[in-house]
Amino acid sequence: MALFTLGINHRTAPLTVREQVAFHTEELRRALDDLAGGGHVLEAAILSTCNRTELYCQAEDPRAAASWLSEYRRVPLPEIEPYLYTHPDREAVRHAFRVASGLDSMVLGEPQILGQMKEAARIAREAGSLGATLDKLFQQSFSVAKDVRSGTAIGANIVSMAAASVHLAERIFGSIAQQNVLFIGAGEMIGLCVTHFAAQQPKKLVIANRTVDRGREMAEKYGGAAIRLEEVAERLAEFDIVVSCTASQLPIIGLGLVERAIRARRHRPIFMVDLAVPRDVEMEVGQLDDIFLYTVDDLSEIVQSGKEARQSAVSEAEAIVDLRVDDFLQWLRTREVVPLIRVLRENAEIMRSQEMEHALKRLAGGEAPAAVLEQLSRRLTNKYLHAPTQALNQSGDKQGEMRALVSRLFNLHHDSPTHTERS
Repeated sequence: MALFTLGINHRTAPLTVREQVAFHTEELRRALDDLAGGGHVLEAAILSTCNRTELYCQAEDPRAAASWLSEYRRVPLPEIEPYLYTHPDREAVRHAFRVASGLDSMVLGEPQILGQMKEAARIAREAGSLGATLDKLFQQSFSVAKDVRSGTAIGANIVSMAAASVHLAERIFGSIAQQNVLFIGAGEMIGLCVTHFAAQQPKKLVIANRTVDRGREMAEKYGGAAIRLEEVAERLAEFDIVVSCTASQLPIIGLGLVERAIRARRHRPIFMVDLAVPRDVEMEVGQLDDIFLYTVDDLSEIVQSGKEARQSAVSEAEAIVDLRVDDFLQWLRTREVVPLIRVLRENAEIMRSQEMEHALKRLAGGEAPAAVLEQLSRRLTNKYLHAPTQALNQSGDKQGEMRALVSRLFNLHHDSPTHTERS
């Protein structure tokens, strides 16, 4: 049974491809039920963010996972196959450790991915698709990430998507203090963005969400207000900055809506950040003269600005990852022999029980305990040594290999005093 990772990310595929295979948190359990329950894999977990969708699996054939992804997302396999990568065995372990540590992120060393991996593991565990192997892999990934973050400077000068959004807005307006800001959604990413923008003390801060109570709870922390998602259409013209990240499968801000807002604003510009995958804002909106629209891919130029400061820590982080990969693979190899060890112990227990029963009958018959114990020990010794002795006698031209193997198994030393005396 092979351990592997099948995925697509910001390095291998553009946003237009990634959004076709993205999963929102609410649908992960159903997807895992279909993936693992359908017999495609033995164990499975799905990590899906704005920058990546990855399937961590244990299965006979990785191609089954690719076919499942194509069918489940209703995207022809030939359309996504050129963008997919598969990491088997060692590379799968190394990849998981690097992802958790922020070494494979668009923003080198960013911490958000670790929380997303923990959430993916939690959902898989609740769905019953996280077996012993993947559970160990994720727990080790979290441990490695902690070691990397505490033992290196990989987390220094982090530029998150939220911070990059603020930086871009300041390029457009100079100062955010006089701007009205609208956030659409109330998830983790929006929460981060609200924190960063609120620190600049904007003129007005409003959160629009389907569940208005959730939006109000987030907004009130920063002296803001909340509105229903349906109100965005009539109020969009009020806002200079719009940041959106929802779980909608279809765009919620269309070209016509934005055109009306621009006319109402008398062509004063609107800065828009669409952090959702799939996108919340129709692609054509970015072609309007008075709109500055940025997607997660567009932010890459900003988030790379601190790369040099963090790059020096990469070699140290990679060394930690490689060391822990070896540890995990050793654990994995140990698990592979567990069934054999179990059978070996069961066979030994059967022998012991049989001889114990035989000895108890002799004692019950009145035989001397010393004689019974002597025979018990000899019979057990003969039974335990029968198989290796027979293997040695029948080893033929591989006797040298068999002798070395038996010597290692039984911890024999041919130059020991006992061996010399018997020789």
